[in-house]
Amino acid sequence: MDDTAPKTDLIGLSRQALVAEMAAIGEKPFRAKQLWHWLYNRGETDFARMTSISKPMQAALAERYVVGRPAVERDLISTDTTRKWLLKFPDGNEAETVYIPDEGEARGAVCISSQVGCTLTCRFCHTGTQLLVRNLTAAEIVGQFLVARDSYGEWPTPDDSTRLLSNIVMMGMGEPLYNFDNVATALKILMDGEGVGISRRRITLSTSGVVPMMQRCGEELGVNLAISLHAVTDDVRDRIMPINRKYPLKELIAACRAYPGASNARRITFEYIMLKGINDSAADARQLLRLIKGLPAKFNLIPFNPWPGSEFECSDPRTVKAFSDILQDAGYSAPIRKSRGQDIMAACGQLRSESQRQRCSRQQARLAAGIEDDPHHAPAG
Repeated sequence: MDDTAPKTDLIGLSRQALVAEMAAIGEKPFRAKQLWHWLYNRGETDFARMTSISKPMQAALAERYVVGRPAVERDLISTDTTRKWLLKFPDGNEAETVYIPDEGEARGAVCISSQVGCTLTCRFCHTGTQLLVRNLTAAEIVGQFLVARDSYGEWPTPDDSTRLLSNIVMMGMGEPLYNFDNVATALKILMDGEGVGISRRRITLSTSGVVPMMQRCGEELGVNLAISLHAVTDDVRDRIMPINRKYPLKELIAACRAYPGASNARRITFEYIMLKGINDSAADARQLLRLIKGLPAKFNLIPFNPWPGSEFECSDPRTVKAFSDILQDAGYSAPIRKSRGQDIMAACGQLRSESQRQRCSRQQARLAAGIEDDPHHAPAG
């Protein structure tokens, strides 16, 4: 073996890819099964501690492979126990991951990023002010959850009744459906019952409305769907969410109605950030009810979280309560989400890494070549 050749990271390989990798070095499928258990049930990163594998085989694996993790650049814990990690990847780029404990319960959700930066530039979102650098790989997506597990010592995989990190929300930096292949590979790894074992019913993927990918997401992953809606008319949504110009409300709601698996037991969540004087009137609430009529739906009303340079203000509490009451009086669940982790910039819409250098140099090179950026293009990771 060439000692200078880079080692392959086993994290992020699908089961089939891991079997193929073992076959390439003359090993049978059972070896992949052994490794899967150590990687994703035990959380082991050192081949020498994989005791069910012979020492000669441990050495052979260590020559060719690594079990990677993103590097933890910062680890911040909020006064409300929300926790945020700034993670650095081998190329120097960064993304943020957040653990959000359920209020009053000893469990919660890990909020995972899918891109470095974001391609969507929603005007109310701090993440959107950092333009897209690149997609995250399946290894980098899975690695975020593994870092959280490492931090809380949840190895080996606990059963569902005792696990602290009980849910996954694909609601961090980036638009998951613009990086679907890597997100799908990662989530299938995290859902696998012989490893991390997070049920698809405990995973929610949030999209700003990439209509052509929604059906595929439902068919291939079957996870819960959340829609970043935030407006009830095309005029307002065009202004605050540029993606609406490509996939307007009529198309988005039609895709929601067609989403596989949506039912009264598995309702689609509509996320709605409350912006003072923009989308928070009683008329807006009534239009929202008309828009989703007949859909198995619930709402998350999100107070706007300010960030430096933002142009919006949060709706006042009385307005938010009146908006929620209209939805709840119509029979829908419409809780007002309590902002978590604001003191460490970990609340909804506040995530933003400092990985600008690569994006800036790429943008300068494109401008020098006379190429304009396409705001809807997400380059391969």
